[in-house]
Amino acid sequence: MFRHKGNRRTFAHNLRLASTLSFIAGIVNIAGVLSVATLTTNVTGHFAFFAEEIALKNYSKAITILIYIFFFLFGAFTSNFIVEITSIKKPRIAHTLPMLLEIVLLAFVGLSQTLNPNNIAYLLLFAMGLQNALVTNISQSVVRTTHLTGLFTDLGIELSQLFFYKKEAELKRLTRNISLRLSIITFFFIGCVLGGLLYETYKLKILILAAVVLFLALFFDNLAVYYNLTKRKIKSNLH
Repeated sequence: MFRHKGNRRTFAHNLRLASTLSFIAGIVNIAGVLSVATLTTNVTGHFAFFAEEIALKNYSKAITILIYIFFFLFGAFTSNFIVEITSIKKPRIAHTLPMLLEIVLLAFVGLSQTLNPNNIAYLLLFAMGLQNALVTNISQSVVRTTHLTGLFTDLGIELSQLFFYKKEAELKRLTRNISLRLSIITFFFIGCVLGGLLYETYKLKILILAAVVLFLALFFDNLAVYYNLTKRKIKSNLH
């Protein structure tokens, strides 16, 4: 689900990608809210908070919020930069390094006992910038997993189109798109709720669950690719 791009991607690839990474984003979202009272999966709200702090003349807090926004941007930049550099010589593993970096960051924040609130927010925003850019790149902007505003907009548009588009091909496309949006929303919600329930007991250690899920997704994706390559080699040798 991570390696296929362009015409090689199927609806199933996008559905698995959306479900897995939106679940992770849901956990990170609630972890940020409950631990440091900060949005850590998107930056939309931070612009409003920045304007509020400027109006209240809390300039130091306003600068901190700008740094929040920068870390999300820097995460997205870093993700794509790594992919582009790696793709030159090893395109098959281009997506792996950003994901491994995200796993390390989530595990580090989850296990750390000494990080101050701002550093927690910086690292989680960077990790979600990494994830959002990677998913956008892999799916060619079809899948986004760290925020829901655009998803609800797209879902509303596509639900309304069901009343007007009657051709079989159009209905099939719409149905798949709606299923994809609902999958992202559902798994983001599940991640938020599960993370919230576990937070009371495990605190930021809930991020380790997100890291483990991401690691398993990466591991089984690589295992599937290795299996298919091995099977092709065996067939080619037989012929």
